[in-house]
Amino acid sequence: MLTFQEKLDIIETFDELTKKDVSLNRVNFHFEDSLYDKTTVVYHLHPNGNGFVYTGDLPQYKADKKGLVNIREFNEEELREIITASITYLSEEEKIEPAIEQTWKDSEGHTLLLVEEDDRWNIYAGDNLEDSFGGYDEAALYLREEGFKIR
Repeated sequence: MLTFQEKLDIIETFDELTKKDVSLNRVNFHFEDSLYDKTTVVYHLHPNGNGFVYTGDLPQYKADKKGLVNIREFNEEELREIITASITYLSEEEKIEPAIEQTWKDSEGHTLLLVEEDDRWNIYAGDNLEDSFGGYDEAALYLREEGFKIR
């Protein structure tokens, strides 16, 4: 297991991350260029060596419901890989091909339906029209900003 200082030294090599001190001598590192509201990459790195890295729903990591992976037992290579994966995850647009109808869900289980109708992209909550957009990209961006993902 790496010490707190060793983890800190490794994380600080990522120039794109900004260090922010938080309570109880813990440290967060943010990726300010994130395409999403989420900017925290390293969460609550503690002097005891415990801490978390945000991986969202990346399939190669077993994250908790908040998308965080505990890095307490990580070695240097594993730590560098997971931080790189997190930054990549937060800096790339989802590559989704438009369909005629898509189901989007948020982390709380709410479901919205995105439907192409008469050259418009409409968002429905049940039978109720929530919003309408002129293009797929605009509608998908809105849904992502509201915390929804295709399911």
